[in-house]
Order: sequence, then structure tokens, then C-alpha cells
Amino acid sequence: MIQVAAGIIIAYLVTFFLLPLVIRIADDNKLYDLPDERKLHCNKVSSLGGIGIFSGIILSLLLVADFSNYSAELQYFIACFFMIFLIGIIDDIFVLKAWKKILGQVLITLILTLKANLLITNLHGFLGIYELTYSESIYISFFTITLLINSFNLIDGVDGLAGSIGFISCLLFGTFFLMNNLIHYAVLSFCVCGALLAFLKYNFSPAKIFMGDSGSTLIGLIAAILAIKFVESASIQSEFLNESAPAIAFGFLLIPLLDVLRVFAIRIYKKQSPLVPDRNHLHHLLQNKGLTHTQVTLTLVAAQLLFAALTLLAQHLNINLIIALQFTLYFSSVYMLKEFIPKRRKLHVVHNQSIDVLLPDLKVYPIFTKKEKVSISED
Repeated sequence: MIQVAAGIIIAYLVTFFLLPLVIRIADDNKLYDLPDERKLHCNKVSSLGGIGIFSGIILSLLLVADFSNYSAELQYFIACFFMIFLIGIIDDIFVLKAWKKILGQVLITLILTLKANLLITNLHGFLGIYELTYSESIYISFFTITLLINSFNLIDGVDGLAGSIGFISCLLFGTFFLMNNLIHYAVLSFCVCGALLAFLKYNFSPAKIFMGDSGSTLIGLIAAILAIKFVESASIQSEFLNESAPAIAFGFLLIPLLDVLRVFAIRIYKKQSPLVPDRNHLHHLLQNKGLTHTQVTLTLVAAQLLFAALTLLAQHLNINLIIALQFTLYFSSVYMLKEFIPKRRKLHVVHNQSIDVLLPDLKVYPIFTKKEKVSISED
């Protein structure tokens, strides 16, 4: 327990005191996240927040973790953390092509599955599947890791959202590991919680800094490690879980996972590449209804907490029934959001400056120079 508390405190303090320095350096060197067709922010904001998150997590792990109780997998975890961070920070500064990022993620996933032995070996009856062969474990684990890395990257479109969802998922996984005396994974979980808690101080609207790819992909990678270890550990020892462990892990990460799966399905249906950016994500749909960044984040955080709670309450049901209920509740909620809540669009002009504002329907509206708020609504 002392390790966990120390990990939270160190990660929080390192991130909290490092981020103002990162913000100042970004301002001095004009390292800003530029608005594009999916971003509505008009202020100059850096996307180098991953530096603070990464530093807080790594330093707290190195200072607090008891390496004698770790197997050799920890060295591979830390190596992959460095790799995903370096790929992300290069992309945040210079912008990498999608295939280069995917290639890096593939290499990282191969290290985790083949060297660190991070594998899902049992699906506990999902779709009638129980024990997996080694090759099947490799394929399913590979898919899970890459999906989670990209799911956190893609939901990082609203102030505070990716950090809040990451904090909740790591808190839930960490609590399980702590209750089951898996201290080394509890330390990892709560170190992430401490770093994200400090980051959110600077990331809630109006954001002073974004986590960027270096932060979002790192959090996605750690969430994948925790989720797989959760499923594997729950099948061996657990005080409160049964054979529904995969469904519970899915419930802890439901918002980012189903969002990326839904968006990829839409893009493929439209005969587009799944990697082509658009505004079909759930946070974009909520913005289209007139919600602010803070309202979008709080809404999705509340939804994630609700899904996690309902999944835990239903854990003794058949795993296939639980996952079917999760899908049904999520997609019925999205359908009602799209069909029954009218759109409301707002255009804000401030500081007597000439600006172009890109509204949710992707039309660029005229430039305004008056020092006033101009509202456009659509019902």
C-alpha cells in the first residue's frame, strides 16, 4: 500500500511541476497544435503534454516499483513505453505519416506479445470459446493492444476527455489488482492515475496544454497491458470476479473501444480508409448538439462510470449476455442522441479579431470582426 501511495504522489508531483515548464518552452518555440477540419480550438495550445505524463509515470515506476517481484516482462513494458512515447512526440512536432505510426505500433505489439508474453489465453466462453492456442492468443492479443492504443488516440479530441477516461479505467483496474495483492500492477495503475490527475489540472477547458499522440497512445498502451493482465489474473485469483472477466475489462474501457469500432465501421461502409479523419466520433456528435468541451467530457465520463457499474452488477450473468447488453445499451444511446436531440450550432467571436470558425457540418462561415458573440442555431 505504501508503494501505491508513493507512486501516486511522485507521479502527480513530477507531472504537475513539469507541465508549466513544457508550456513555457512550447510558447517560446511556437510549438502549437494547429486547428484543422476536426478541431474547433482557436487559441494557441501545445500538444506536448505527453512529456509530463510520460515523465511522471516512468520516474514514479523506477523509484517505487519493487523490481525483484517483477518478472522479466517489466523491462519490455518500459522499453515499449519509451518507444510509443518517442513515436508520439515525433508525430506531435513533425507529423508522421499514418503508416509509419502503424509500423511502430506493430513493432511494439510484437515485443509485448512475443517477448513480454502479454497474451490473452482464455476467452471464458465468449462466443463459445474458452482456451486459446498459442497462435490464437497472439492474434487476439495483437488486435486488443493495437485497438486500445488507437482508441485512446482517437477520443483525444475534447479538453479533458482522454485523460479522464484513462484515469477512470486505471483506477478501476488498479483497485482490482490491489484487492488481489497484485501490487506491481497496482503500482503501475496508480502511477498513471497520479500523472493523469496532475495533467487534467492543465487540460480541462480552457486547456493550457493537450496530451498529444505522445500521451494518448501511451495511455492506450498501458490500458491494454492492464486489461490483458486483468483478464488473465481474474481467471487465476479473484475475490469478486467470475468467468465474465473479459466482459468486465471491456466495460471498464467501453467508451473508447466502441467509439473507435463504430467510427471504423462507418468509414469502411463509406468505402473510406479507417485511418481517414472525420467528425463521427461520439464527442463530435455531442459537440454538434451544442455541448461545450466541459459538458462533453462530463457526459462521457458519467457514461463510462455507468457502463462500468452496470457491468459489475451484471458480472454473474453469462458473458455473451453481458457483452450483448453492453452493445445494445451503447448503440441505442448513440441512435437516440443522433435522431431525437436537435442540432444546435454556436459561433463565437472574441477579442475583436478576424477568425474563421469551422462548424460541425464542415462549412466555413464568413469572417466576423465585431466584438460580439454571434450565435447560429439549428433545430
